[in-house]
Amino acid sequence: MSRVAVIGGGAAGMMAAFAAGTAGHEVTLFEHNEKLGKKLYITGKGRCNLTNACGADELFDHISKNGRFLYSAFSRFDNRAVMDFFEKQGLRLKTERGNRVFPQSDHSSDVIKALQQAMRRADVRVMLHTEATEIEVREGSVCGISFRPAGEPDTLGRSREPDASGRSREPDAAGRDKEPGAFERGREPEASVRPAFFPCDAVILATGGRSCPSTGSDGSGWEIVKALGHTCTELRPSLVGMTVKEDYITELQGLSLKNIAFTVKSGKKKLYEAFGELLFTHQGISGPTVLTASSLIPDKYFADELSFEIDLKPSLTEEQMDHRILRDFEENVNRQYKNSLGKLLPSKIIPCVILLSGIDPEKRVNSVTKEERRRLMTVLKHFPGTVTGLAGWNEAIITRGGIRVKEVNPSTMESKLVTGVYFCGEMLDVDAVTGGFNLQIAWSTGYLAGISVP
Repeated sequence: MSRVAVIGGGAAGMMAAFAAGTAGHEVTLFEHNEKLGKKLYITGKGRCNLTNACGADELFDHISKNGRFLYSAFSRFDNRAVMDFFEKQGLRLKTERGNRVFPQSDHSSDVIKALQQAMRRADVRVMLHTEATEIEVREGSVCGISFRPAGEPDTLGRSREPDASGRSREPDAAGRDKEPGAFERGREPEASVRPAFFPCDAVILATGGRSCPSTGSDGSGWEIVKALGHTCTELRPSLVGMTVKEDYITELQGLSLKNIAFTVKSGKKKLYEAFGELLFTHQGISGPTVLTASSLIPDKYFADELSFEIDLKPSLTEEQMDHRILRDFEENVNRQYKNSLGKLLPSKIIPCVILLSGIDPEKRVNSVTKEERRRLMTVLKHFPGTVTGLAGWNEAIITRGGIRVKEVNPSTMESKLVTGVYFCGEMLDVDAVTGGFNLQIAWSTGYLAGISVP
């Protein structure tokens, strides 16, 4: 039996702690927040798309970077194993459009409760408000970690026991139930606490990336890693919206479009094309098609401006589009142009389309020329814009980049540089598109790291 320190209480860290504990090791999880799973809590708008029910072989098709590195992790703990794990914890699941798997309750807190329950059964000790600051190495192998209270000095804790309903609860001073994920406070350390030493045989690093910094994801784990001699690839936000140049696009903030075709180009080179949903934001554009584009377009192209087009009616050819416009005009023959597009477009985008078409909005539709009608058709099929960059870390779902996978053993998640150090989750230079695949990476790499500790 080994003594294991898990640094980070997110999805990957909790799964790693469970796996190591189930393997018979003495496991202590260190989390600098006041509760576990803060980022998991907001995942999927609070519903937690915890994996994808696609075929196991299809998982690799949705990995954006370094998919081969995940072969062993997915082989040992694939999406079916993940669903089976949560169902064994009593969490009922459902599968929605795109094979996205959610808890039936639509509450991410229930996913966190399931993980806490699994860790309790594996005798995992949890230390909240506790920040690991350094991994101690002796003769090329881990010998322990240094840690200290993070912020308020009410750090030490243990998992709560479930109540009669099987739910884990902790009342506050007024007797109300606290938000799931909090752990009981243990003894409070002295006001001035020097970094303490925790001797251990293995360390599993699961500190996450830099996305959603409000949840405590600040990238500090990479500083610990760099001190061990590891290198990280360039970090950038991913699964994130894009900023645009044009004011007419930001003025459409809040408008959501369904069943559109979205294309991104660098000059004449097409970088990305997809059919689906798009959302206009205060910065530019977002939504599923845009988030996926941010993950799949190579980093180098975001150094310059990119052009994009939105086909507002992809089911119609240009000829069919022209016939549709003619039909709408015939139904509004005596109306002004600005009042003739209500059946064709959402009201919020009509002024923008009119502006781009260059047709006088006061003009009667029976006076619109064939050339003007062609310009309108072009706008509808090629609604233009310019990408100036990616939105920031606050809006990003994941981090792209991380520890170079060549420095990590893919069969165990162990460092090739320091014996006894393991990595999992968002710290690694692997990521995927939306749909539950990034959490699948967290579960798979966390599990493999936990069972690989000798």
